Amino acid sequence: MRFRRALAAAALGATLIACAPPQASNTAQDGQGERTGQLKVWLFQEASNGPKEAVVDEATREFEKAHDGVTVDVEYLPVDGRATRFNGAFNDKASAPDVAEFGNTDLAGYTASNGFADLTADLERWKDSADLVPEVLDTAKVDGKAYGVPWFTGTRALYYRTDVFTQLGLTPPTTLAELATTARAVRAARPDLYGIAVGGKYLFALLPYIWANGGDIAKQDGTAWSATIDSAEARDGLRQYAELIADDICPPAQCAQLTGSQSVAAFAGGKAAMTIGGDFNRAAVDAGAVKGKYAVIPLPGTESGKIAPAFAGGNLLGVLGSSPRRALALEFVTLLGGKDYQRKMYAAMGTMPTFADVQDEIATDDPFLAPFIETAQAGTRFVPATPAWTTIDAQAVLPTAVQQVATGRLDVEAATAAAAAEMNAAFSA
Repeated sequence: MRFRRALAAAALGATLIACAPPQASNTAQDGQGERTGQLKVWLFQEASNGPKEAVVDEATREFEKAHDGVTVDVEYLPVDGRATRFNGAFNDKASAPDVAEFGNTDLAGYTASNGFADLTADLERWKDSADLVPEVLDTAKVDGKAYGVPWFTGTRALYYRTDVFTQLGLTPPTTLAELATTARAVRAARPDLYGIAVGGKYLFALLPYIWANGGDIAKQDGTAWSATIDSAEARDGLRQYAELIADDICPPAQCAQLTGSQSVAAFAGGKAAMTIGGDFNRAAVDAGAVKGKYAVIPLPGTESGKIAPAFAGGNLLGVLGSSPRRALALEFVTLLGGKDYQRKMYAAMGTMPTFADVQDEIATDDPFLAPFIETAQAGTRFVPATPAWTTIDAQAVLPTAVQQVATGRLDVEAATAAAAAEMNAAFSA
């Protein structure tokens, strides 16, 4: 039973960093490759890496025990320095790993560099893949081909202050329009608080508004992309989001420049009644002034009972196209990225698994995750799977449009027309 159906039954009973596109050899995909020797693995270094290392070490021991003559060498890379390391690996197969962890927003650039092996057919043969959340699996694809196993995912939902809502006699909003009305009510009664902490630079809070209103930021036709941020539906979403950055909710003087991290920090510090935050923000919120005084619900859509589509973030495990041990590397990926070790990663680090049945299991044990899992299973969306997104993101094209509207410098039509022109220039470059 998927989580949303289980939840209903219970209720009845109760950054992207760009790489240049060098062309690395992909010939190792054509055969199974070597079956012994050293398997080289690159994973990301976490702020507190001990729990991750413990899980990976267990997987490594299990793998080596099952494969005579094989050793697994794991190197942990600083996330901020990944572009240089991957760029070097794509240019020089002697320096490349066999297996690597990478962010799903990096995928389009890496495939343009022929960096990772196409695993589409392999995943189709892997029985566990049938339980991967389809929209999360889509984040591992470019032009319909899968280049990795989603190792963990993350979505955002609506955090709100239970103490403030109780004090003011408010109920959690059931639509995006109600959210704005509720935020204004908070600000009017408690001018010391933002009704909701959101920012002009918070792209991943903006996107659900665009998607919930039936819009999108771009569309693909064959291999070509074009902007749709200037469509009527996308404009409605951007306008509705920008209306939150106002004196009677979250004043532009303070909020127009807020990023996602800063928005969550404002909520955690007790300065806001609501914010849009991720399951991965839990520790930061609990370390703040609102610990024990908040709850989370899915970000509502434009209609009651609907959930706004969320951006599906997360990391993948892939096999380098240059690996001389392709089959062996794939076996390690499906071990570490499989259900058992996704459970272990959740227990160690709180990362959300990518298998629907495993999500259902942990939601039963950890109610905090329920709204995030419900959001993920309701259907998530993703940014354009093209290397041009790197440029668009780096130029802050969409945040600039939000700021222009929120501060009154441009109306929605002019701001989105300018944004569409910049996006199309990047797509055609």
